[in-house]
Amino acid sequence: MATLIHTLADHSDDVNCCAFSPSLLATCSLDKTVRIYSLSDFTELSYSPLKGHTYAVHCCCFSPLGHLLASCSTDGTTMVWDTHDGQVLAVLGQPSGSPVRVCRFSPESTYLVSGAADGSVVLWNVQSLKLYRSGSVKDGSLVACAFSPNGNCFVTGSSWGDITIWDDTMRCLYNEKAHDLGVTCCDISSQPISDGEHGSRYFQMASCGQDNKVKIWLILFADSLGVELRYKCTLSGHSAPVLACAFSYDGQMLVSGSVDKCVIIYETNTGNILHTLSQHTRYVTTCVFAPCTALLATGSMDKTVNIWQFDSKQPCAGNTVEKESEVAVQNWSEDDVSAWLCAQGLTDLVGLFKRNNIDGKELLHLTKESLTNELKIDGYSYEKEAMENWISNKRRSSPMTNLPLHSLMLTPNRTLKMAISRWLETQQKYGETT
Repeated sequence: MATLIHTLADHSDDVNCCAFSPSLLATCSLDKTVRIYSLSDFTELSYSPLKGHTYAVHCCCFSPLGHLLASCSTDGTTMVWDTHDGQVLAVLGQPSGSPVRVCRFSPESTYLVSGAADGSVVLWNVQSLKLYRSGSVKDGSLVACAFSPNGNCFVTGSSWGDITIWDDTMRCLYNEKAHDLGVTCCDISSQPISDGEHGSRYFQMASCGQDNKVKIWLILFADSLGVELRYKCTLSGHSAPVLACAFSYDGQMLVSGSVDKCVIIYETNTGNILHTLSQHTRYVTTCVFAPCTALLATGSMDKTVNIWQFDSKQPCAGNTVEKESEVAVQNWSEDDVSAWLCAQGLTDLVGLFKRNNIDGKELLHLTKESLTNELKIDGYSYEKEAMENWISNKRRSSPMTNLPLHSLMLTPNRTLKMAISRWLETQQKYGETT
């Protein structure tokens, strides 16, 4: 069941795009601004709104770890922002000066793609923030983009209706007419699926367009054989042009938003409609799932962003995290973990996690159940061997307070461990100089 838990109404014009990081939500608008919110309580950050574009902002996206935010505009630029303080790191001008319609980071943050109204595509080096490669589509404006999970290829969609697949040297690998009246959005699932007949592993791509359709494709990225693209099916449900589509982080769901003012959530494997959300009063222009949390953001020309929470089997942490998501989670900071806890309804544990310096790496060793049922400690530190002996003797109370222990799970004191390590390093350096 999907539940509307919050509505943001800070933009003064149409909302064009929404994007999630592990701890933040970004929105952009025709009002020329980008706004940043905390996922813990949906309050706007102190440095928000971000102002720098001189015309409408069409798209925004976070780097995979959430340290960078990119936004692109009719003013012909893609701006890169530091999400810690909202400072501008670079203003990347499209070489042609054409309005920029879409931007996307690669999965490893190696590249940033910007696509423009004149069909030009630019691949920027994220480390140097310099132009790396450029190209163009033959016809139409470039309005959609998605990277393959390994970052070696990316897909673009044009207002002419073409889907084009490029490698990371801007070599065109494949092109196909996908939507007769023009592509509006596309996304690639990060989770592979198996072809039982041939034993191959494919990634699913979704595309949507002015023809009222959402289409599912299978893409095989083969290093030696290039790219194979297969049409899978068309999802029904919308009665007007579909403007946005996005997979959930585990690939099990697909969401789409339309001119019919509806948001539809599909089960990817069957194409069945799970939810139809109709709270927006004008065209739905953007929809996106949060990584590793059961949240969905939808934006509209009614100037609002709705935040939805829903029941999901989406992987979050511990042994439920797929390999593709572990890379992102293990790099989470303590603040990212705190935001994740809040989104999971575990706000009461934030202080406990902060005191124990639990970051993404530590989180991967826990399950959601253990977060709520097992992680109960008495606030004191002990030698591991001594505490294990204490428990092995069937003692169920705290050695310091004599109060009952709610759990026998031991959690490492990372703060103390790091302090000891720093002290040892200092002593070693001192010994080397004496």
